Amino acid sequence: MSRPYHAAMRVPIFQLDAFTTRRFAGNPAAVVVLDRFLDDALLQAVAAENLAETAFVVPSEGRYRLRWFTPTVEVPLCGHATLAAGAVVLERLESGRDSVVFDTASGPLQVAREGNAYRMELPARTVRAVPALSAALGVTPVEAAIDGNNYLALLPGADDVRSLEPDLAAIARLDIPGSW
Repeated sequence: MSRPYHAAMRVPIFQLDAFTTRRFAGNPAAVVVLDRFLDDALLQAVAAENLAETAFVVPSEGRYRLRWFTPTVEVPLCGHATLAAGAVVLERLESGRDSVVFDTASGPLQVAREGNAYRMELPARTVRAVPALSAALGVTPVEAAIDGNNYLALLPGADDVRSLEPDLAAIARLDIPGSW
């Protein structure tokens, strides 16, 4: 059972941009460092005030526990927020470490320092083919698949991705919430 939230409670919140070396580029994520996980409703409320993804990090016996929330739902995996959490641990919390292991809903995830960058391996997911997502995407993918949490659409090239004009209402009606 969670202890009640105290209005004067202060916790560090970091905002990082993954996949870039420049400020205000890449994929932003918030990282909140806690001594314990708070009530899910409170975690969700914090995530609703931040970015598309908020990582909550709790120390645990030399490792860290990690959970991810979007502004509307907890998700089972988020790569860029995991990299951001790894950078917070390895740069701010324990700068002498070269790697950190996060215990997550998707299993253990390790983030390791490699020079000025970070490396992480994500768990493999089994995918199965699905009918094209043409109506929602506004284009016909070369191939489309689902892994249980996400749809994957392969497009012919980078220009096709850049020019996407998806029907967001149609995407919202899809039966999979997604975990980005």
